[in-house]
Order: sequence, then structure tokens, then C-alpha cells
Amino acid sequence: MLDGVSVALGVTGSIATVKTVELAHELRRQGATVRAVMTDAARGIIHPWALEFATDNPVVTEITGSVEHVELCGRDGWADVLLIAPATANTVGKIAAAIDDTTVTTCATTALGADLPVVVAPAMHEPMYDHPGVLDSLDRLETWDIQFAEPRIAEGKAKIATESDIVTEVARASTEGLLAGRRVVVTSGATTESIDPIRTLSNRASGRTGRAVARACYAHGAEVVLIHDGPDLPWATVEQVQSAAQMLDAALERAGGADALISAAAISDYTVDTEPEKIRSGAKSRVLELEPTPKLLDTVRDAYPDLTLVGFKAESEGDETAVAERARTLQTRAGLAFVVGNLTAEAMGGSNTRALLVDGDTVDRAEGSKTTLGDRIARRLADELRK
Repeated sequence: MLDGVSVALGVTGSIATVKTVELAHELRRQGATVRAVMTDAARGIIHPWALEFATDNPVVTEITGSVEHVELCGRDGWADVLLIAPATANTVGKIAAAIDDTTVTTCATTALGADLPVVVAPAMHEPMYDHPGVLDSLDRLETWDIQFAEPRIAEGKAKIATESDIVTEVARASTEGLLAGRRVVVTSGATTESIDPIRTLSNRASGRTGRAVARACYAHGAEVVLIHDGPDLPWATVEQVQSAAQMLDAALERAGGADALISAAAISDYTVDTEPEKIRSGAKSRVLELEPTPKLLDTVRDAYPDLTLVGFKAESEGDETAVAERARTLQTRAGLAFVVGNLTAEAMGGSNTRALLVDGDTVDRAEGSKTTLGDRIARRLADELRK
């Protein structure tokens, strides 16, 4: 997600500083090169050697005659983005007031003057986060196009965002914005049909691929709506659904203001009438009458003839030729921009996958992490929307 990106990591004196070693590792795992800048307060919490080890680069702990702030964050400087994580209330206020009396605030002043992208990950106690002056400072930074990895409010604290969410915001800040100004709806994961108040019919889809696609679209600048039976995510508008009918209704409602819809969900093909009470167990056999559910892509296509649609086609058997042929059939039937085809054994459950991006006779192979596949799909979608 961050291949080739140079990140200047500004670390200030919050207790969340202890998490920056793992954050630096995660930035590097995602492809970034990282150089850390620490305030004196941050050095009182962790030793610079820890971040030197985590980044594999020397750590800036003071501004010297080498003008480290300009070398890192100035015009034609080393960094592609300045990430301040954690950002204390003190640091946020100083940046908003153009006060640069620490290594990190000096880098921030330089970055803002040089039009370098800046990402801020606040971390402090909740009363500090709710202080009117801090809120005013955050609002001012937002007007300067600074991006935020929003904190998690819990246990009376505004806790630093997860490493995954911080990486996502850094990716969005450092990409060329291929989907900027676009609204993309993504369906993800399994749906569940209730047999009775306890029992359900569902499938093994984890939703990892759909979330990876949604995340990649956001990283490339899109406004993302994610329809799934899963967690809320700070970078997407999440619509919680369970059944195929609920997912279809949500997709129809959200597609109206969208530029594209990507249906990555494993939607139930059949539903049943739900019994109002638990079916009693016993040795007696029972027959369930399955009713087919409407096809989401076909229904959305009928409602929005001009909407760009992308579908997924999972098969449990056959080779790549067979998967590609079935994907073409789906593309033709629903008028899709392209189809992502794969075998369920290679798509469900794991962190890696192998897929085919099928557009008529054109078949592109994608193999690797689901993050990589999500990026391929987001870039392909951007190409389609430019046509």
C-alpha cells in the first residue's frame, strides 16, 4: 500500500509513543521508507534507539546546522508525507498557531509551508481532546488540508488510531488521488438468512477481500460506502446488513449518488421463511424450502443503467479458463465494467489470494496479498471511470 513512499514520522510525548515502534514496522511492511523525528518529551518515554532499530535509519532528536527540518520536509525534501503520531494536545495547538519550538513542530511548520502532505494521529485523554481550544486547533488544521487518523474514544481516552487506520490515511495522503471526488459503494463479506431466532444459513466468506477493495478505493481518494455485516471503520461510511434482502435494499439506496458499485460480497443465493420461535431439536428430519434471492447486480443495473458496476465470480471447481468464461458470462448478463474471478479455495479465509480480472477477452492475473488485489481493482476502476 505504501510502496516507494518516504514517511517522516514525527513522535511526540504521549504515552501512545510506546506504540510507534510497531507503527514504524507496519509502515515498512507496507513498503514505506521511514525516518523518525522525536521531541524531548517523546524521548522521555522511549529511547531513540528503539525507533532507530524500527526504522533502520538515524533518528532526528534536535535541529542542528544541518537544518534537518528542511532536509526532511522542505521543498524538494526527502519526505513524501509527514506523519505525526502520536500528536499531543500541546503539539496540535502549536502547529495551529505556527509555533515551532520542538523538532516535530518545526518539521510541521516547514511541511505546511512547502505544501507537503501532513497526517496527524491525535492521542490524549478525552477531556483534553474535548477542550474547546484543542477542537478549534483541529478544525483549523483541517482547513489546511491536514488529514487525520481519528482517535478511538474508550476508557476516558482518545486513544491513537490503529496501525492499519494510520497506514490507510498515510496512503490516501501520499497517492495521486486516482479516485478523488468519486463515490464508490462496496458490498463485502457473507450474508445470513435466518431459519429461526437462533439458526442461520450462510457461507464461509470472511469479507477480507471486500474490505481490502474498499480500503484501496479510499486510499486512492474516493468517498467509500461499505455495505457488510462487519465492524465500523473510520475511513468509510458503513451500512450494517445481515440478509441478502437487506444488502440489496442498501445497495439500491446508496447507488443513487455513486459513481461506481463493486459487489465483492458472497450474497446468499437462497433464503427461507423464518420461523418465529426456535425449531425444537430431535431425531425427526425436517425439510427447508429454499427460495431464490434476487441477483444484486442485475437489480442495480436495471435501476441505474449508467452506473459503473464491478462484479466478483467465485467458483469451487474448474481451471482458470473455466473461471474466466463464467466471469465473461456474468459481465455480459449484467453489463459490468469488469469481473474479478477466482476459485473459492484460493479466495476465502486466507490473507493471500489469486484472481483474474476479466474484461471480455482480456484476462489479467493478480496474485499476492488481498491488499495488493484491492489496489489493482481500485486502479482498474479509476481507468474505467476515466473512459
